[in-house]
Amino acid sequence: MAVGKLVPEGKVSLIAFTLGLSVILLPSVARMVSSTESLLTGTRGRIVLVVHIAGLNGLLLLLFRAHLYQVAIRACFLGFVFGSSVLVSCGHASWRPFGWYLCSLTFFHYSEYLITAIYNPQSLSLDSFLLNHSFEYTVAAISSWVEFTVEKFMFPEVKQMTLVSVIGLVMVIIGEGLRKAAMVTAGSNFNHIVQNEKSESHVLVKNGVYAWFRHPSYVGWFYWSIGTQVMLCNPLCMIGYTLASWRFFRERIEEEEITLIKFFGEEYLEYKKCVPTGLPFIHGLKVEL
Repeated sequence: MAVGKLVPEGKVSLIAFTLGLSVILLPSVARMVSSTESLLTGTRGRIVLVVHIAGLNGLLLLLFRAHLYQVAIRACFLGFVFGSSVLVSCGHASWRPFGWYLCSLTFFHYSEYLITAIYNPQSLSLDSFLLNHSFEYTVAAISSWVEFTVEKFMFPEVKQMTLVSVIGLVMVIIGEGLRKAAMVTAGSNFNHIVQNEKSESHVLVKNGVYAWFRHPSYVGWFYWSIGTQVMLCNPLCMIGYTLASWRFFRERIEEEEITLIKFFGEEYLEYKKCVPTGLPFIHGLKVEL
């Protein structure tokens, strides 16, 4: 787990994410402009918001060019949504779980990029944000937003089960922590894309969280994804996410273990015997001896 000097893309992402977070200060600015209007419901408050967004984009255009601007605009967007979600979480109680959800979602995507920039900069790219993960991932996210909104207005009491939302939040925090611990422990051996060729520095990681599970990053992501829907009190998406995530990781693990056996041979087979995948009813690739 070697940590080098933070690459320029990582520094830019930190600056841009922090700039996006500045949206948290806007309610105070809006109250200075008009003591009777809020940030979104009042005309002056909306003007402050629009000016702030335009100002952020203009500043990023001045500070960064080409690829670095592409990094900055994504990180700033995630920071802006994270900050806005904090405001939502501190606002009306009925929307609090959705605020928690958006905080979790944006932090997940930004931290994927930042951790990669710190511990495995050789594989860093715009795809490291995972914002364009897959069509299915996008559909799943939108489905959860639609379900939450529809049920909030049709069955508002369903969205007011605070204990359930807190349980979901705990699942999200544990899942996120486990995934990031896996990325940090694996260092340059971690990659968002299954590798088909073994590099000279590629080693089989068996320490830390990898002593608990063979695929801790998948275990973390699995429970993180389900936790987001528990947090939102989305019964339909909770079932859908569980089934879809389980199927995805079952196939992904089997695909990955073909490569791992090819790379490490008997060493991986011995490791496979001693350490579980960590995911329920998923045992990985079946190997006939």
